[in-house]
Amino acid sequence: MGLSLNIDMSSTAFIEPLPVIEFVAQLLCRDISVRPLTDSDRVKIKKALRGVKVEVTHRGNMRRKYRISGLTSQATRELSFPVDDRGTVKTVVQYFLETYGFNIQHTTLPCLQVGNQQRPNYLPMEVCKIVEGQRYSKRLNEKQITALLKVTCQRPQEREKDILQTVHHNAYYEDPYAQEFGIKIDEQLASVEARVLPPPRLKYHDSGREKDVLPRVGQWNMMNKKMVNGGRVSHWACINFSRNVQDNAAKVFCHELAIMCQISGMNFAPEPVLPVLSARPEHVERALKARYHDAMNASKPPGKELDLLIVILPDNNGSLYGEFVRLNLDWYPSVVLQNMFLR
Repeated sequence: MGLSLNIDMSSTAFIEPLPVIEFVAQLLCRDISVRPLTDSDRVKIKKALRGVKVEVTHRGNMRRKYRISGLTSQATRELSFPVDDRGTVKTVVQYFLETYGFNIQHTTLPCLQVGNQQRPNYLPMEVCKIVEGQRYSKRLNEKQITALLKVTCQRPQEREKDILQTVHHNAYYEDPYAQEFGIKIDEQLASVEARVLPPPRLKYHDSGREKDVLPRVGQWNMMNKKMVNGGRVSHWACINFSRNVQDNAAKVFCHELAIMCQISGMNFAPEPVLPVLSARPEHVERALKARYHDAMNASKPPGKELDLLIVILPDNNGSLYGEFVRLNLDWYPSVVLQNMFLR
C-alpha cells in the first residue's frame, strides 16, 4: 500500500472559562456567598486553581493575564499591603475602590495570589475570569469521565464522517510542502478486506444447567452456568467506605456474593475472616493497612495473606478509586482488590 497517513479524532478535558466566583461555586456545589469557606473548602479551591491562568475584568479592555500561585489564608477585607516606598499601607478593598472605582462585594472570600511569597499580588476572585483554552491535567472524577465519554463516544459512521471532513478541511492538495515533495493524498479512506470469524462455543462444567454456550455478538452471561475449574477464595475481607451503605446491607451483600460465587463453581469461603468494617473515606490508607494486618492475624494459619479484599466505595468518587489502585500496587500487590460503587 506504500506510505499511509493516519488521521484520527482525539479529545481531552479543558477548564471551562468561567468567572472564578462561578467556578468555585460549581467546585463546592453550593452558593459560596451564603456561609464562610471551611479549611477543607480552601484546600480544594487551592488544589483546583493552582497553576491556572486568569484574566482581570475590572480594567475595561486591559485584560492582563496572571497565573495563580496560591490562595490567601485571610479574607479579602483583612488583607493589606504597602503601596509606596514610604510604607503607606492600604487594604485591598480600599485600593480597588480608590484606584479602579471598583467596590468589592465578596469581602469574606480569600484572594487569589498571583505573585511570589516575597512580593505577593492579591486579586479578588470576583475580578478574575479563567482564560480560555487551558487543558485540565488533573485526575477526572467518575462523573467527569462519564460526561467526557458521552461526548467522545461515536458510532463508526460518525467517526468516519468527521475524519473525512478533517481531510477535506486540511486541503493537502494545496499544501506547498506536499506539492514540493510530490506527495498526493487520497481523500478517501483506505479499504482493507476482512472477514468475521464465527464465535467459538464455550464449554462449562457438566453439573451446571447449561453445559455450553454460543456467544451472540460477543456477549454471554454466567446465568445457569458453572465454571470447569473455579478459583479458590479461602481468606477474604470487606471494608465499607460508603456512608450510604448500612452495616447490615454490606453484610448481606457479602453473604449473597459468596453464595453466587459458589453457585458459579468457585470454592469460596462462606464467611469473611473478620466482620465487615465500616470506615471513613478520609482514612483510606490507615483503615486498609489496619484491616489487612488484622485479617492476617485472624486467619488460620496466622499470617496467611488475603485472597480477596472487597472495598465498597462512595458513589461518584473516582479519586478514591485511584487511591486504592495506588495502595494496592505499592503495598499489597499479591492481594486481589475488588472495588465496588454504590448504584
